[in-house]
Amino acid sequence: MRILLVTLLHPLPTNAARGAFVADHAQLLRDMGHDVRIVNPLPRLLKYMEQSRSTLTGVAKAPKHFEHNEFNIFAPRYVAYTDHPYPWLTSRSIRNRQRAIEKWLGGWRPEHIVAHTLWPVGELARSLSKRWKVPWTGVVHGHDVDVGLSHSTTGKRIKSLMKSADSMVFVSDRLRTSTEEQGVIIKKARTIPCHSEMDDEWARPMKKWKGRWRREAIDILFPADPRRPEKNHYLALQVGEILEQRGWIVGMTTLKQQPRSIVWDRMIVADVTLITSHRESGPLVARESILCGTPVVSTNVGDVATYLPKELVHSQPSPERLADACEAALQTDWDSSPVTLPQWMSSSSVSQQWSSLLQNLEEEE
Repeated sequence: MRILLVTLLHPLPTNAARGAFVADHAQLLRDMGHDVRIVNPLPRLLKYMEQSRSTLTGVAKAPKHFEHNEFNIFAPRYVAYTDHPYPWLTSRSIRNRQRAIEKWLGGWRPEHIVAHTLWPVGELARSLSKRWKVPWTGVVHGHDVDVGLSHSTTGKRIKSLMKSADSMVFVSDRLRTSTEEQGVIIKKARTIPCHSEMDDEWARPMKKWKGRWRREAIDILFPADPRRPEKNHYLALQVGEILEQRGWIVGMTTLKQQPRSIVWDRMIVADVTLITSHRESGPLVARESILCGTPVVSTNVGDVATYLPKELVHSQPSPERLADACEAALQTDWDSSPVTLPQWMSSSSVSQQWSSLLQNLEEEE
């Protein structure tokens, strides 16, 4: 099947970490035998504006055409303002990129359109769907539901996109349930997670930590950019302070825009991965840390409670409770109590679910 993947987030030449989960999905679709083309619309902004959000790093000077994982990416520009005070302007601007996309595609036309995130690229996906008379599927990773639906300016447009899509994919049951609770009626909704796999070079079994108790140096990995407020870096620092008061020598490593190979290297050398986020759709870094052999302590976000031991996940986190969890992770004999990721997170399972979705939509045409 010919699939056009339209996405707001995708790795850029100077920011390889941006939207890595979308690049993974594109690769998965290609491995399934589909012919995939990628359009990554980017907002027009000046260099200093990248500081307002870490996911904007590399956007200002990104080229219109670039290559990633042997995919040719087209990145047309659209007009958008912070917090989208004029959503109609953003919508019109991104929809006006249609002719440029058709010129880039040449004679190639998709049989299906997949939009990763809804606002604002869902507007482009819906418009192209009508123009070419093909179905489109929206994929929600978190922000559209957790923030966008209740936003004063974009909420109505996101609801409209969800209702008009031929199918909607939520990467977790929580996002799907939250959407339904907000009264959004969707034609066809499915929960299909992002898949998690690890290259053999970095895959490791988890091993019990060995060292002098509360007298040793430990490396805690905070697997996010501290500038993102939803990641709650301050809570992680408080946990580190509590552990130091107990006698540990704590080093804390953070992740910003590193390539994934460097991220996995840092996971391997860390003693504990600490996630303190207020909201997450996965988080994928928790699964990757497990696959790299590093135990994870987390707030109860995303789907971590489905595979992590209860003592390592806290719904009402405090620095003391998370510090206790870090020590519990260090004490656990992982050889006798291994953590295994559920089968539904594997690439084979996710491939089957996407094949079923695409086949059903094709049969309805």
